[in-house]
Amino acid sequence: MNFPPIYLASKSPRRRELLTQIGVEFSVLSVDVDETRLHNESPIDYVKRVAIDKAQAGWDSLDVQDKKPVLGSDTSVVLVDDVLGKPVNADDAKRILQKLSGCSHQVMTAVAIVSNKGEQCTLSISTVIFTTLSDADIAWYISTNEGADKAGSYAVQGLAALFIEQIKGSYSGIMGLPLRETGLLLAQLNGQINEQ
Repeated sequence: MNFPPIYLASKSPRRRELLTQIGVEFSVLSVDVDETRLHNESPIDYVKRVAIDKAQAGWDSLDVQDKKPVLGSDTSVVLVDDVLGKPVNADDAKRILQKLSGCSHQVMTAVAIVSNKGEQCTLSISTVIFTTLSDADIAWYISTNEGADKAGSYAVQGLAALFIEQIKGSYSGIMGLPLRETGLLLAQLNGQINEQ
């Protein structure tokens, strides 16, 4: 596929790796947006809003002559209606992993693109089933520090794979950028650009 060059409004090394994997030419923008979940906001509305806010913040930071499309993305780990964000410390990571132990949860990743054509947003929802974790499993995993900056306190592409019994959905979406949905958005955007 032919993708347009874009900006990525994300500090995530995983998102950079995934865009590189599918051959997207991109530059990274550092953006700061408020990721506080609003009162009574559903997990789906929350993850989509934050992805759009990131893309919009990146777009707003660009000079007029440098307005390439900006991609923003956000990932949330959701257990029932509880959005499990990044752990604030080891005790919080333990609490989150205890919640996920022996349960099925959803990973929602929204991808938004803001360009001179407006904004577009898509959503990937995957299901992850964790095995039952012992206290020793949790203590060992926390000691690796792998999940310290990850939603849900774990990295699907790392050591936490030892805990995962089943995945239904997009593996790359669980990592932080669903490649099928992202590719479709970018291809559609490229079509719009080529029509000009």
